[in-house]
Parts: sequence; structure tokens; C-alpha cells
Amino acid sequence: MISLQGVKPFAEGGNRLCFIHPNNNKLCLKISKPEVIEKLYLNAPWYKKLRMKRSFDDNYREERAYKQRAIKENPKKIWKHLARWYEFIETSEGLASCTELITNNDKIALNLEEYLSKNGRTPEIDEALGEFEIFLKKTKLLTKNIIPHNLAVKENISGLTIKIIDGLGSMSFIPLPEISSSFANMYVKRRIELMYSRIEWDLSGRKGSWK
Repeated sequence: MISLQGVKPFAEGGNRLCFIHPNNNKLCLKISKPEVIEKLYLNAPWYKKLRMKRSFDDNYREERAYKQRAIKENPKKIWKHLARWYEFIETSEGLASCTELITNNDKIALNLEEYLSKNGRTPEIDEALGEFEIFLKKTKLLTKNIIPHNLAVKENISGLTIKIIDGLGSMSFIPLPEISSSFANMYVKRRIELMYSRIEWDLSGRKGSWK
């Protein structure tokens, strides 16, 4: 078991806390908030409560998302734009999903929301977004709505690279994008449209709606 006593999370989302692995600063430990899982379960319609409670846990949802077809069919190139998922690890704070920690010069990489807030929409980030868009279309990688804070900005000698660090998986109630290439194409295209809409919404001061 990994002890996280006295270790502060470097990031916190609505559902999980993120820690740097105390024995390996290249790894991220994501721990779900028990109270959120309980709330999601209690507020779910009756038919969803027929499932195991862990189906409401983002860690198990993430594990399942990493088993999708796009990753199995692209075992090498997929990781250029996706943080690796390794395993579950028991910690003093609960079960953790262990993933690749994206860094730049040994510092945690800015997420896209932070980058845009600091630098605006630069030519470099536009080029990185264009490359990311092509990647999504080619691989048909299924994600939830692509939110800027779920994307890390990796610095390379050749420029910037966008990497998904959270939000993997399909939002479709009926899993047609998971079994049909044509539905996957439509699904991914819509996620890309919403990604750019969300970026513009963030840059505009979050006025109105981005969906």
C-alpha cells in the first residue's frame, strides 16, 4: 500500500483528487471521492441502481474506457495524444487509478485551460489542436466532451502536443459509437466541434452557452 499521509493533491476535480506518486514523480494517482460516488448512486434512476455501485466510480469508468477499440487497434500511435493508464494501486486514501503524469522540464504540464489563460490562442497551440483533431478523426478515440482542463499541453522540440489526461470514454447511452465506425465518426466529429466551442467560450469570458 502507498501512503499518502501528508501529501497534498496537486489537482482536484469534481469527482477525483490527483496526487503525484510519492515513489515515482512520473506517475499520477487519481482517487475518487466516496461522497460523490454515493451521491451519484442515490440520485440515479432506479434502473441504473441495478448496476454495481462501482459503476458510478470514475476510476472504474476510466479503466473500461482504456479498453476501447481505438486503443486496441492503435497500440503505438495512440499514446502520442493520450496519457497511459497503468493499474489500480491501493493507497492510504483509497484505491487509486495510476496513470502517466504529463510534465515539462520535471514540472507538471499546464492544462489547456491554464495555457490559454496565460498565453491566449497562439499559432503554436492552434497547430497542436489541428494535429490533435486529425488524430481523433483517424483513431476514432471516444471521449466525453473535451474540456480544456482535461487536456495537457506537452512541450517538445518540434512544438506542442495535446494529450488527454481525463474524460476518456463514450457519453452515448446506447453504445453505437463503440461498435460502429460510422457512428464513431459522427460521435468524434461532434466532440471536436464542442471542443472548439468550449475553447472559444473560455476565451470569451464564458458568456452564454458553449453547447
